[in-house]
Amino acid sequence: QIDQILIHQQIELLEILTGFETNNKYEIKNVLGQRVYFAAEDTECCTRNCCGPSRPFTLRIIDNLGHEVITLQRPLRCSSCCFPCCLQEV
Repeated sequence: QIDQILIHQQIELLEILTGFETNNKYEIKNVLGQRVYFAAEDTECCTRNCCGPSRPFTLRIIDNLGHEVITLQRPLRCSSCCFPCCLQEV
């Protein structure tokens, strides 16, 4: 049983050196620091670099056996409070 998780984003050297956005990857760990899941963003290069943090994405969460356990999708939405009907959602 897992009562708490810790999420660590993996650092990409290319992103640090160039500022060029890459697909984000995360390790999801239990309180003992053991990896229980892995999450990987799936977006196109142009979308990542043109839309920035407002970009649409698909995030796949995979267990240690390589089985996908959940898929999260976020559509492209406006992040302005002036358009409350178009705020971000996952």
